[in-house]
Amino acid sequence: ATTAILNNVVRANGIVMISPSATSPALTEIEDDGYFFRTAPSDARQGQIIAEILDRRGIKSAALTYTNNDYGKGLADAIQAAYEAKGGKITAVAAHEDGKADYSAEIGTLASAGGEVLIVAGYLDQGGKGIIQASLDTGAFDKFVLPDGMVGEALTDNFGDMLDGSIGTNPGTDSPGASMLAELASGKGFKGDDPYVPEAYDASALLLLAMQSAGSTDSAVYKDHILKVANAPGEKIYPGELAKALQILADGGDIDYVGGTALELIEPGESAGSFRETEIKGGKWETEMYH
Repeated sequence: ATTAILNNVVRANGIVMISPSATSPALTEIEDDGYFFRTAPSDARQGQIIAEILDRRGIKSAALTYTNNDYGKGLADAIQAAYEAKGGKITAVAAHEDGKADYSAEIGTLASAGGEVLIVAGYLDQGGKGIIQASLDTGAFDKFVLPDGMVGEALTDNFGDMLDGSIGTNPGTDSPGASMLAELASGKGFKGDDPYVPEAYDASALLLLAMQSAGSTDSAVYKDHILKVANAPGEKIYPGELAKALQILADGGDIDYVGGTALELIEPGESAGSFRETEIKGGKWETEMYH
C-alpha cells in the first residue's frame, strides 16, 4: 500500500508522506524524490532483533511462515538471514495467503520440517491468526515468535493462555516520552502505548513542526526540514510539548524532537529503531525488555 501511494500520489504530486507503520526493507532503497519518511524502523532491524532474542533464549531451530506480500517477504528474508548468521536453523519457509478459510496445508508443510517454534510474519487479524489456529488444532506448534504485525490484544483476546510462552517484537521504547504519551492518552479513548500509536503521534508531530520550521506548508519546501526538527541540535521535545516546540521554531530556535518513540531519523529518512520484546504469560502480553 505504501509503495503504491508513494509512486502514484507522493511522487506524482510532490507531497510529503510520513508512514508510522510501513516497515518493509525495500522502502529504504525506493525512489522517493526526498518526499517519503517513516517513524517506524525497517524490518531489516527487526530481523536482527528477533535473531538476537532466539539466540539468547537458546532456540536453535524454527519454522517460518510469512504473509505473501512485500512486508511479509521482506521481514521473513531479514529474519532468516540474521538467524542463520547466528547459527540458527530455519527448517522450512512457507508463504501464506490472507483470507483463506483453512491453513492446514501450510501447517502440514511446516510441521513436517520441524522446529522448536514457528515464526509467523503475518497479521493478527488475517492469515497469521489462521496459521496459529491451524497449528493449535493439529498440535503442530504451540510456541510462536510473533513480529510486529502479530502483536496486539486482539490476538490474546482470541487465544488467551494457549499462546503462553510465545514471544513478540514490535517497535517500542522505555524512554520518558513513551510513558508521557501513555499518560496523555488517558481518558481520550485510545491507548498511547499500543503498537504504532507512538509512531503515529510522532509522524503527525513531524509534519507540523517541519512546516513551522520552514515557514511554509509547501511540501517541496518543508520536506528539507523534517530531519532538521527530528534530530539534534536543539531543545528536546516530548509528547505534549508541541506548542512549546512551535514557539521555539517561530522564534528562530532549534529543536530535537524526541517524541513518543525516542525518535532519531537516519538517512534516507527512517527511524534508527528501538524494539520491545514481549512474552505472553497468563494470556496477556508482558514486556520483557527493550532493544
